[in-house]
Amino acid sequence: MIRGGAVYILTNKGHTTLYTGVTSNIVRRLYEHRHGTYMKSFTSKYALNKLVYYEVFSRIEDAIDREKQIKGGSRLKKENLIISINPNWNDLSKEVGVE
Repeated sequence: MIRGGAVYILTNKGHTTLYTGVTSNIVRRLYEHRHGTYMKSFTSKYALNKLVYYEVFSRIEDAIDREKQIKGGSRLKKENLIISINPNWNDLSKEVGVE
C-alpha cells in the first residue's frame, strides 16, 4: 500500500474530461470512483474512472501541494503531463494494485 499520499488524474472513455485528485489511499479512492460511491460527485457525473496519471509522495502535504499546482495549470499542461509518462493514455490502475 502507498503511504503518504498520491495525486492522480482520471479521465473518461473519450478523454473529454479530466479530474485531478489527491488521496492518502489511492487503491481505496479508485475503488470509490469506479463503483460510484459518491453518486452526485463530478467523477460519477462524467464517468471518470480511467487512471491516466499519478505521482506518489511520502508526505500527504507534498501530494496536496502538487495537486494544487496541477489544478492551477491549463488542460494543455495536464495533457502534456499525462503524455510525459503515459503517451497512449492507458489505464494505469493495475500499476497501483487495482484490477
